[in-house]
Amino acid sequence: MELFECVASSTPSAVQKIKELLKDKPDHVGVKVGVRTRGCNGLSYTLEYTKSKGDSDEEVVQDGVRVFIEKKAQLTLLGTEMDYVEDKLSSEFVFNNPNIKGTCGCGESFNI
Repeated sequence: MELFECVASSTPSAVQKIKELLKDKPDHVGVKVGVRTRGCNGLSYTLEYTKSKGDSDEEVVQDGVRVFIEKKAQLTLLGTEMDYVEDKLSSEFVFNNPNIKGTCGCGESFNI
């Protein structure tokens, strides 16, 4: 299931979770994915609600879900699969990124 077209893909559980989250946010049009410099290994993912598309964002619509990818994250996320995972102890969006060269011990940051 393509969510970010050539930039990245998504699992059905990720698409469904985004739909559920946006139901309670009628003033938001979608979610924005990006990367920020932080953590002990350089970069970490960001995922936030957004009320509008940024000028340089790539917009992808799938199953009624609008996802905006920040311009500076587009190459970093190339080929990435976004998933939503739940178990007894946690629930979170997980990014399976083939471009990663290393991660920190806790898995919160990565480098390319």
